[in-house]
Amino acid sequence: MWFQTATFYEVPVYAFFDSDGDGVGDLPGITAKLDYLEWLGIDCVWLLPFYPSPMVDGGYDVSDLTGVRTEFGTLDDVATLVAEIHARGMRAMADVIVNHTSDQHPWFQAARQPGSPTRDWYVWSDTDEKYADARVIFIDTQDSNWAWDEVAGAYYWHRFYAEQPDLNFDNPEVRQAVKDVIRFWLDIGFDGLRMDAIPYLFEREGTISENLPETHAFLKEVRAMMDAEYTDRIMLAEANQPPADVVAYLGEGDECHMAYHFPIMPTLYMALKRETAVDIVKALEATPDIPDNCQWGVFLRNHDELTLEMVTEEDRRYMLEHYAPDPAMKKNVGIRRRLMPLLDNDRARFQLLHGVLLTLPGSPFLYYGDELGMGDNYRLNDRDGVRTPMQWTAGPGAGFSDAEPEDFYLPVIDDPRYAPDQVNVVDQRADDRSLLHWTRSMLASRRHHPVFSTGRFELIDLGNPAVLSYRRWSSDDDIMVVANFSTVETRVGLEEPVADAVSGEVFTDEVGLSGHEFRWLRPVGAEQRDGSTDRAGQ
Repeated sequence: MWFQTATFYEVPVYAFFDSDGDGVGDLPGITAKLDYLEWLGIDCVWLLPFYPSPMVDGGYDVSDLTGVRTEFGTLDDVATLVAEIHARGMRAMADVIVNHTSDQHPWFQAARQPGSPTRDWYVWSDTDEKYADARVIFIDTQDSNWAWDEVAGAYYWHRFYAEQPDLNFDNPEVRQAVKDVIRFWLDIGFDGLRMDAIPYLFEREGTISENLPETHAFLKEVRAMMDAEYTDRIMLAEANQPPADVVAYLGEGDECHMAYHFPIMPTLYMALKRETAVDIVKALEATPDIPDNCQWGVFLRNHDELTLEMVTEEDRRYMLEHYAPDPAMKKNVGIRRRLMPLLDNDRARFQLLHGVLLTLPGSPFLYYGDELGMGDNYRLNDRDGVRTPMQWTAGPGAGFSDAEPEDFYLPVIDDPRYAPDQVNVVDQRADDRSLLHWTRSMLASRRHHPVFSTGRFELIDLGNPAVLSYRRWSSDDDIMVVANFSTVETRVGLEEPVADAVSGEVFTDEVGLSGHEFRWLRPVGAEQRDGSTDRAGQ
């Protein structure tokens, strides 16, 4: 299916391009820039929440689940954007937030009224001691999963901010209302829905209130509805959980079609600092098999903090010490930094991680601007530092908007290493040796080798812990990936002659790998389907 071979691109609507000069990105702005995404080689455009919202949590606190935030446009603008995405041969995916709403949502406002007939659309209690085994997720700002409501005269349950009360999925009316929301956006034409915060739908005493059987039963109902009423649509589970729990969201191929592989991501960063791939290997060895009609989603960064929830306490301390030396870089259980600053603006590290990302079992997700090497501003509030305006040109406003920069929703990056005069689309498109062109060429190379998407996977032990190596193969192709996570050169012995799958360079006895270099290697004589001329890892 299409999602098994797709490259996804994450777009915060407010951050991409402002079409009307108010300093906020919008839906028509994304439509205006679709040619860029098509040129880059993107298969699916994932839109972050564009719904009406008080914006307490970056739009994930929704006050109308079937509306559009006024600054972003209209429902017609959504439909036009989806149609234009399809016209370019791409797919469209939307975030659907069903675990909770904003406290400003009409449903909650009605439920909190004394004697309300819809009181049980949310989770209420006379005490804040129920479900005590459930962890607090936003530990920097929340000290409880319960909040007192004066109007209701009761506590309500929230897994995130207090302004995001959880819906009560034990209520069949709520489950039906959520299905209606899902139908609404599928009818607009979205090909995929990212199911945000899906592990937390139900609560039960004596459990951590995550990954409960009732959640899986509901997802099976939604999947059956989608399969019966729509064609070629998918659900992606956002479940930051251990692999054994995440794989359950795929069911037997009858729940979500995709799930993120959260645990693999931090091991890539640890490998760079420790100069050993041991942690990556452990994460891959712990990855369960998935149904043939499903796929992992793999990524390096996204709109949230770089989460460290799925690592040991020792590894968490290590990551914070090496990647967040300034306490301001830390957020909740993670690090609020973009990809290139995490890599110290080092192109070789960037290329190494992408050489692995694009060949791991799964479909890769790119975060807007990372293809350029955009920077961050961790001094901004919450996670806003990784959500700054897309840098299209070298000008003061980065070509993002005609508004005065002081009227932008967030300031453009001013760090001299990452400012628009150093990092922007126009200049990099004009330079064949730029990071942008390299990223585009590697996406094209991946597309030429479907084995990276759906082929079999086998780890290879080369006897050097600094070198990650694995084989991707099918009846049509056979590629060995070698990636050197050390800063020093190493050599890899060969059992047969191989050719670099990107450059065509042939090796007979051994392959030399510079520090932070990778290669994709195929047996000599294999059919060459790769049209790229860039040398991988250079």
